[in-house]
Amino acid sequence: MSARTPASAEATARKPAAAPAAGTRLSAGSAFALNACFVTGLLVLSQLSLLQQRPTVRASIVAAALLLLAWSALLFGVLRRGQKVALEIALRRQHYLQACQQGAVILYWGYYWREVYHAAPLIAAQLLFAYGFDSLLSWTHRRKFVLGFGPFPIIFSINLFLWFKDDWFYLQFAMVALGFLAKEFLRWTRDGVNTHIFNPSSFPLAVASVLLLIANASQTTWGFEVATTQFYPPQMYLAIFLFAMPGQYLFGVTPMTMAAVVTTYVISAIYYAATGAYFFSDSHVPIAVFLGMHLLFTDPATSPRTELGRIAYGVLYGLTTVVLYSVLIRAGMPGFYDKLLQVPLLNLSAGLLDRLARSPLLQRIDPSAWGSPSVASAKAGLALVPRRRHLAYISVWAVAFVAMSASGYLGDKHPGQYLPFWQQACAADARSACEDLYFLEDGYCEDGSGWACNELGILLTEHYGNRRRAAAEFERACRLGFSAGCDNTVAITLGDMFRRDAPTIADYRFILRGSKGPFPDQSPAQLYARACVQGWPDTCRIQ
Repeated sequence: MSARTPASAEATARKPAAAPAAGTRLSAGSAFALNACFVTGLLVLSQLSLLQQRPTVRASIVAAALLLLAWSALLFGVLRRGQKVALEIALRRQHYLQACQQGAVILYWGYYWREVYHAAPLIAAQLLFAYGFDSLLSWTHRRKFVLGFGPFPIIFSINLFLWFKDDWFYLQFAMVALGFLAKEFLRWTRDGVNTHIFNPSSFPLAVASVLLLIANASQTTWGFEVATTQFYPPQMYLAIFLFAMPGQYLFGVTPMTMAAVVTTYVISAIYYAATGAYFFSDSHVPIAVFLGMHLLFTDPATSPRTELGRIAYGVLYGLTTVVLYSVLIRAGMPGFYDKLLQVPLLNLSAGLLDRLARSPLLQRIDPSAWGSPSVASAKAGLALVPRRRHLAYISVWAVAFVAMSASGYLGDKHPGQYLPFWQQACAADARSACEDLYFLEDGYCEDGSGWACNELGILLTEHYGNRRRAAAEFERACRLGFSAGCDNTVAITLGDMFRRDAPTIADYRFILRGSKGPFPDQSPAQLYARACVQGWPDTCRIQ
């Protein structure tokens, strides 16, 4: 045995992670019948009673089924009539494990935001379409279709980050098709193996994000709601950390995740220390970004294979997330695209990062050299074999995660999700604090808090000089029964001082939510206790 061996990440990437494939030859009629099963499934789904009030969704599913049926009839009735095609069954571990991890996140998230469960038939429709489209594309291009769990992580990943609303649901099928087209045709040779360049879920997400930004059409999606409601479940950071653990161990992707999270967290901490405000408002690493760092950009097939390359890959994802968020917000665009736009570019950099990691200059700091087996250590059984290396990385990552969670800036109790912090930061003129305060008060005003509408009107006048919009907010506060808003509708016309009052019990039911979403009905004493914990003035003595 040599003194140095290839990095464990490279070794793991080259190891087959699938059960032995079972192959067979199908006649054109049999292949058509198999695809007809997917078409039938789509047509059955389209007739579900719960879709009766969603005509565009139903029409989109039927159109997807007819597309597959027409393609299948053309392929096996004309182009390949009488010919046989190959069907291979391969149950690859990375596919069903990723599907289980993503499925667990979806189930836990859906329990606290029921729109996820309501979307279950739509996810099922995308899965059926994915199998049908993948089979026809494979038989058209290569005459060979590999049947397994491959479509599951693609569909689950897409739906963890971006949904189109009902009126534009057909574009969801377009995203799925684009992902499989990219996997089939956009390929290169890495380390002697022909493989797809782009992650088949992140590529269509990035393309859709670019087009939505160009068209200013983000309102056609549930993107903002998806990104925010993923914080609703309690201890969601811990849940994602635990759900991702099996994949971290088996596929050696921990260096990417750890580097990405730590990089983003450190930048957020530095920003807070320098400005007195939080960069991402309600967390040092937003929950949707944290999810992306575990289950989106870490695909072993499209990421670097060296340990140093994977660390650099994670650092780049963290850095680009911060930069993209800043650019998008400053341009007046939704910030939730920050985790989606850069992944295809990072996929393109995977080969370069591996070459740099193998260069003599960087080999000195390559972690794969630490614990690499020498002859003596191998004989003694002391070498860090791949699984031990993965366990070592997980151990370091677990310590880092616990430390970040204990700080209070990565978890359910981050101060930035509550109004009192932003009120104080805006009063102190902390950088961008008044803008964050505006968005929070505007949201609570839309929900129905008269106090928030009144405060929003004062903020619009005193900080932004927008008296016309402020007058409208005062009027809305008055209509919601908040008396100070009624007084301020007069004060703004006379130039008098504005009146501020404490929130009412009805207001507290809105403004105490933070980023965790609605909470169960509580008594006034419970609401005042919650307000006291969050730092609302004079509420502690009311209990």
